[in-house]
Amino acid sequence: MAEPVTDLDRPGPAPSPVDGPPPPGPRSTGPWLVGVAVTAVLLLLAGRYGYHRDELYFLLCGRHLDWGYVDQGPLVPALARLADTVAPGNLVVLRTPSALIGGAAVVLVGATAREFGADRAAQLFAALLAATAGIVLAPGHLLSTTTVDLLVWLVAAGYAVRMLRTGDTRWALGLGLALGVGMLNKLLPALLGVGLLAGVTIAGPLRLLRDRWVWAGAGVAALLAVPNLAWQAAHGFPQASVASSIAAGDSSYSGRLDATMLHLVIISPYAVPVWVAGLVALLRRPEWAAYRAVGWAWPVVFAIVLLVGGKGYYDAPLLLVLTAAGAVVTAGWAARGRAWARRVLLAAGAAVTVAGSAVLLLPTLPADRLPGFVVDVNYDAGETIGWPAFADSIAAVHRGLPPAERARAVVLTGNYGEAGALARYGPARGLPRAYSGHNSMADFGRPADGADVVIAVGWERADRLRAWFTEVTEAGRVDQRVAVDNDENGLPIFVCRGMPRPWSRIWDTEVRRAS
Repeated sequence: MAEPVTDLDRPGPAPSPVDGPPPPGPRSTGPWLVGVAVTAVLLLLAGRYGYHRDELYFLLCGRHLDWGYVDQGPLVPALARLADTVAPGNLVVLRTPSALIGGAAVVLVGATAREFGADRAAQLFAALLAATAGIVLAPGHLLSTTTVDLLVWLVAAGYAVRMLRTGDTRWALGLGLALGVGMLNKLLPALLGVGLLAGVTIAGPLRLLRDRWVWAGAGVAALLAVPNLAWQAAHGFPQASVASSIAAGDSSYSGRLDATMLHLVIISPYAVPVWVAGLVALLRRPEWAAYRAVGWAWPVVFAIVLLVGGKGYYDAPLLLVLTAAGAVVTAGWAARGRAWARRVLLAAGAAVTVAGSAVLLLPTLPADRLPGFVVDVNYDAGETIGWPAFADSIAAVHRGLPPAERARAVVLTGNYGEAGALARYGPARGLPRAYSGHNSMADFGRPADGADVVIAVGWERADRLRAWFTEVTEAGRVDQRVAVDNDENGLPIFVCRGMPRPWSRIWDTEVRRAS
C-alpha cells in the first residue's frame, strides 16, 4: 500500500498550515465491497443464537411508543415495533437495520480516510480495520442503540472533517442534522458536539464559533432533540439516575479501569497502534493542521467519559475516525524501507484479527458449546443464549403451584430482559404476565393490589423479597440447558406469598429502586 504523495515527500521546505490540507484521495470501490460483505455476513448470522436482553426490552418499549424512556430515546423502540409488525418473531428482520448500519460504518471509515488524502490502498485498509472492529461487529449483530449511535457519530464526524478541509461551513447543517437525529436515540451525540466544540476552541479555527451556518447546524440539532429532552424534563430526567447507576459500576462495560482497558480491544488490539498514530498525526502533522479540532475532540470526550464514569464504548466511534487517519500513516509506513516485510507483517496481523473477530464477536460457534473465554471477552454473546429455556424454568415452577394459586399468580422479574423474555415466550407456556421495576418497565404497569402470589426471578437473594412478602420460598433454579455463564443461568426462582402492603404503595418507592 502506497501513501499518497504530498509536498512533504518532495525536496524543499515543508508547507505551512496555511497552505491547507491535501486534497481527498481518489474514489474507490474497495470500502464499498468490504461494507457489503460485512452486511451480508451480519445478515447471514442474524438468526443464530437468540434475542439479546436489550432486544426483548426494545420490543416491549415498542408496544408503549413514546418520545422518551428512562434509558433511551424513541428511535430504536420504533424500529423494533416496525420490524415486529412486518415479521413478528423474525430475528433476521429485527436485526436488518443494524446489519445495514454495520456495512455503512465500514464505508464511512473508508470515506473519512479518503478525506484525509488516503489513496485506494489506504482506504481499503481503513475499511478492513473497521470491518473487524468490535464496535462494528458485536452491536452490528443485534438491534442496538449502540449501532445507531455508531452511525450518527461517524456521519457527524465525516461532516466535521469535510467542513474543516474545505472551509465550507454549510456542512455544519449536515453535522447538526446527524447529531439531532442521534439524540432521538440517546443523548450521547451531545458529547460529540462538546468534544468538537472544545477541539475548535483549543485548536481553531475560532471563526467557526461565530459562523452563522455553524449556529444554524447547532439549532437544527437542538430542535430535533426537543421531543426527547422534553420527555426527560417532564419525568424528572431519569437518564441522570441511569447514568449514576452506570458510574457506580452497576452495568457491563462500566468502571473507569474497565472503560480504559476496553479501548485496547474495542476496535481491535491490532488497530491500537494505527489509531494512536492517527491521533498523533492529527495533532502534529503540519499539512493536517486544519483537522486539529477533530484530533482534540477524542481526548476531550474520553476525559469526560472517565470523569463521569461512563461506559468505555461511548467514545469508540471517534476511535474509528482516528483509525481512518492512522490508516493513511500506516500505509505510508508500509511503503517505505523494506516494504515487502512491512506489508507481510500487516497482512499477518490482519489475518489473526479476522479470525479472532469471527470467533469472539460473531455467533459462529455452536451455542451449546460456547467456550467461556468468548463470554469473558464478549459479554453480550452470553445474553443471547437460553431465553426459551429460561421461560421453561419459570413455567415449571408455575405448574407446581396449587390450582387456586396458579390462577392468580404473577411473575416479578429483576430486570427488563427477563420480563421481555417472558412476554415473548411466556404465553405459549401458559405463564401469567411478567412485571418488573427495571428502567421503563416500571412505567408499563404493575401488578394489581390483590396479586399476592408471586413467582420472583432475577433476585439472587431473598432478603429484598422478604421486605415485601410474608413468605418467600425457593422453588427452583433457572436451567438454560447449556453451560453458559450469563446473568440468568442458575438463578434461584422464588415463590412469594402474602403482602402486608399493596403494590400501589411499594411499586414506585421500593420495587423500582431495587430493580
